[in-house]
Amino acid sequence: MYALDVKTILFMTALMCAAMAVVMYAMHRSFRREVQGLGHWAAGLTLMVGSGVAFGLLAILPSWLVLPLANLMLVGGIGLSMIGTRAFYGRPPAWKLYHAIWFADLLAMCWWMFVQPSFAMRVAAFSFLVSVFYLDQLSLVLRRGERSHFASWFFGVLLAIQTIVVLTRGIAALFNGAATVDLLRGSGLATVYLAVSNFMALLLTVGFLVLATRRLQKVLEKRSTHDPLTEVLNRRGFGEAYSRARARQRRGAGALALMAIDLDHFKAVNDQHGHAEGDRVLVKVANVIKRTLRESDSVARFGGEEFVVLLPDTTLARAEQAAVRIQALLAEAAQPCCTVSIGLASQAPGDEPLDRVLARADAALYRAKENGRDRVEVADAAIAA
Repeated sequence: MYALDVKTILFMTALMCAAMAVVMYAMHRSFRREVQGLGHWAAGLTLMVGSGVAFGLLAILPSWLVLPLANLMLVGGIGLSMIGTRAFYGRPPAWKLYHAIWFADLLAMCWWMFVQPSFAMRVAAFSFLVSVFYLDQLSLVLRRGERSHFASWFFGVLLAIQTIVVLTRGIAALFNGAATVDLLRGSGLATVYLAVSNFMALLLTVGFLVLATRRLQKVLEKRSTHDPLTEVLNRRGFGEAYSRARARQRRGAGALALMAIDLDHFKAVNDQHGHAEGDRVLVKVANVIKRTLRESDSVARFGGEEFVVLLPDTTLARAEQAAVRIQALLAEAAQPCCTVSIGLASQAPGDEPLDRVLARADAALYRAKENGRDRVEVADAAIAA
């Protein structure tokens, strides 16, 4: 079998890893809050590039210096990818496992290089230790991945293949000796491992980028339909929720009620306590409203201190009960501006558009303001007719 040029493969892999590290770092700088783990992957790829460079220095530097250093950087880089994947899925980083693996690899490298020289044992130790990093990531994908989406399957399959490849080399080193796994001798197994493992290192990075892109897609979709401060729906998201609820109502799902909510004296909160406190009040109010509602209900922020609630399959009487519960919970909150005025309206028969229902709910809200605030008013049925 034709023996691949080890130095050429390592150089090309290091070059591609460097390019991938730049891409990962750029994404990390732009979306560090939305997608966790990109920075760790970028750092891991950088270490892998350093490992490839170190291996390339074997011709001019002593092996007793280069091999432990290059091996340590390679293990550290693979381990950082595990840390990054854990961060991506919101799991603890497992730094103890990370440090235990690289320290054990360093001890094994030194022992079977200086005390009892054995290339086969060094390969076996490296293979079994780094496979722990791959197995940890694979278990995360299986337990927490989005099983219905291609991105999780793609990344999971790549991890499984890489784990099998690494373990196969380790087992071959144990039972068949150094001749079958030494990359410089160009044996059949070593050639296959060299080609597959370096190719998989790049594919795994692509796989994680696919996962990150999927997460970014969901983040951007949420941004387009949700208020960034309170994380409830915005006008666009509310319009979509209303369209779905209206379609169900036309199929006979019952009444449909809207609730317009406005915080009382909110301007005074900003003036006396500052806008940061005002933002905290808005978040608190949004959370109270969400906690009061059913899973089928929808709440949106329509700008400033105004919220709108959609109540499918709900009569005005039940909507009024929900409004009173919201007021009672806010009254218990130890914060400024904890009262709200609420206007209620019910979807009129026929094809009354959303804007008209909102206008009637707003009219009831203004009437609550005029009548002393901290009240619930119901839109006049005659107006709807």
